[in-house]
Amino acid sequence: MKSFTKANRILLALLAVTVLVSLTVIARRWQIESENKTYDVILDYNELELLAQQSEEDITWWLEQFRDMGITRVGLTEESLTSLMENSPLSVTSTMMDTVIQDADWRDNYPSEFVSAITDYGYDRFDVLVQISGEEATAFVTDAVEQRFHPEDVVMLNLGEEAFILLNGEVNDTLYLSDFSYVDTFEKGFTERSEIVSSKLMYISLGLMPSKVDIIQSLGMEIVPRTICYDGHNDTRYAQAVVAGYERYGIDPTYIIAGGEAVIGFDDEDDFALSYIKDNNITLGLIETNVQRENILQSGVDTIAAATDYNAVRVFSVWDYIQYRYGYYGYEGAEEVENTLFRAIVERNIRVIYFKPVKQTDNSFAYITDVEVYRDLFTSLNDRLAAHGISMGQASVMDNYQISSVVMLILGLGAGIGGALLPATFLPMKKKWTYLLAGAAAVCVCGAWLVLPNFFRLLASFGSAVVFACIAAVFFLRSAKRSGQQMTENAPLRKILPRCILVLLGSALIALAGAMMTAAPLSSTDYMLEFGIFRGVKAAQLLPLTFFCLLFISYYGFFQKDRASNTLELWDIVTAMKWNIPVWCLVLLAVVGLCGYYYLARTGHESDVSVSTLEIMMRNDLENILLARPRTKEFLVAFPSIMLAVYCAVRRLPFFTALFGLAGTIGLTSICNTFMHIHTPLYLGFIRTGYSLLFGIIIGCVMILCFDLLYKWYMKHLKKYLETEQN
Repeated sequence: MKSFTKANRILLALLAVTVLVSLTVIARRWQIESENKTYDVILDYNELELLAQQSEEDITWWLEQFRDMGITRVGLTEESLTSLMENSPLSVTSTMMDTVIQDADWRDNYPSEFVSAITDYGYDRFDVLVQISGEEATAFVTDAVEQRFHPEDVVMLNLGEEAFILLNGEVNDTLYLSDFSYVDTFEKGFTERSEIVSSKLMYISLGLMPSKVDIIQSLGMEIVPRTICYDGHNDTRYAQAVVAGYERYGIDPTYIIAGGEAVIGFDDEDDFALSYIKDNNITLGLIETNVQRENILQSGVDTIAAATDYNAVRVFSVWDYIQYRYGYYGYEGAEEVENTLFRAIVERNIRVIYFKPVKQTDNSFAYITDVEVYRDLFTSLNDRLAAHGISMGQASVMDNYQISSVVMLILGLGAGIGGALLPATFLPMKKKWTYLLAGAAAVCVCGAWLVLPNFFRLLASFGSAVVFACIAAVFFLRSAKRSGQQMTENAPLRKILPRCILVLLGSALIALAGAMMTAAPLSSTDYMLEFGIFRGVKAAQLLPLTFFCLLFISYYGFFQKDRASNTLELWDIVTAMKWNIPVWCLVLLAVVGLCGYYYLARTGHESDVSVSTLEIMMRNDLENILLARPRTKEFLVAFPSIMLAVYCAVRRLPFFTALFGLAGTIGLTSICNTFMHIHTPLYLGFIRTGYSLLFGIIIGCVMILCFDLLYKWYMKHLKKYLETEQN
């Protein structure tokens, strides 16, 4: 390692400079994250109303209970034709004309004046026919339709006590039942059919229900209005009507959380919504997807976020599958719901919880109506968050921070220089070729920086993740081999263990430098808010493992105990092509392959490979006991394996050095992977890695002691027996 460092000291010095530059970026990001310490809760009024209907108390009582828990904001969705039909005292009916005209006498059911008007207008099967009864309902719906829809798209007959409306619908508005088959008596398919069942027009927001507004405001709670917008029916006229509705009730929203397909008014792509949000200093809510990765980006969300200097917060909606986690994983109450909220706030920069009541695990319609369950949930959640300096209140917003173009170039050059150094770690290259390769890499990096400025930061981040994990593997394997050369085969454990620990710490430190280089290019606010994410996680994990295999062959050949060189030789390739693979090797390769598949397949929240209940319970316990949960694969497998690989190198056991070294490399890539999650605060990554190293060292020492006992037993008994049998 000394000769490599001496030969490439200039390039290594330049690489160190780029790491120092990355630390300046990391320091600024750390400061921003340290000020982002307040989260908020918004209650979903509609679901809380359903909860109240199943309990012995009304909605007012339930709102009071949550208000006493410190929750003062309520999300109230504007009414639509569908909600008025399904959950409203108002008499409103809306029907697709496709259904209406299937009745030959349908004209007899409506006033002749209205029938004549829509006949002259020209109706079709995609239109929606609305019938309203009662003065209150008539006034509410007709007023909303007149303000939100253009006159040429509406035919209306308002009789005061009742009204009839035809809304002009298009084929793109129409909602269908998925194709289904008619079958004959022999259950053979006869024909395919798609059935029109509804229209987007039935879901367009018509305004806030006055009675619901009165209930919330009478309790001194703030309304966070939820407006549902659909492309094609979301112009400036519609947006102005929505805002007028807010102002009518004196609503000055703290947050705007877009619903449907877009932010209000975005059909015209004008600045109405942007001006309203900026003039009133409203924070934009970004709803996290149900796979806990990225955000649901309706039209206009990213544009407005950028134009407001990212005055935005990430919102965690309690999805239905989370609502069902009552008594989950053997818990007695809503502990797993609490765990989910805790992880969202602490680990993913979520600063608004859009809360929906908990449901029974085995009944998707039955809510938990014991108020103490919710009181315990938020009391425990706030106690746990306090350990991280996070408290409940108006959601904090991160300062807008963007990495400068020059800094981005320097970080990219660091990845390029590191990549240029890798061939010299296993090939007999002269120094000048390494420097020429570094120069070529610098030219390519500068070219990418000029031609692909938007994509460049992803390339720089990905390159650093791979390159530094490989450099850490070089340090680890060279140190292991050097330990074997410096110590005798029967060296005592008291001399081996300190070396094992030092090699692990040195390797982790290099990987941690790579983690900073990986995180720095993506540490701008837009990435911390998950407008963009790290791409290539699996490749960044797999490539260093492949590199380690090549590195091991260069340093040990095919399990040579006393190989002098550290370079790949032609004889190694010839040997590989002639190698007769024993059956036990095939079995071992199959096992390693399955483990590798499991390791890669379970990465991320969208994986089909689920984590066992036992592991989840262990994770939950660690989260409760420690400030941050260490990564399981690091402290249980990878870090102890690095120590075991060094031990095996000293004991002249090259096969086990390879096996444990490959497993240990997973830990080096995992350190970088920890900081690839840009939404996770930096302090959490450092603490998590620290815990993993601490526990990994302890477990590694225990495993080495056990392995040493097996080794001594083998040397004393089994080896002699095998030698006797061979003779």
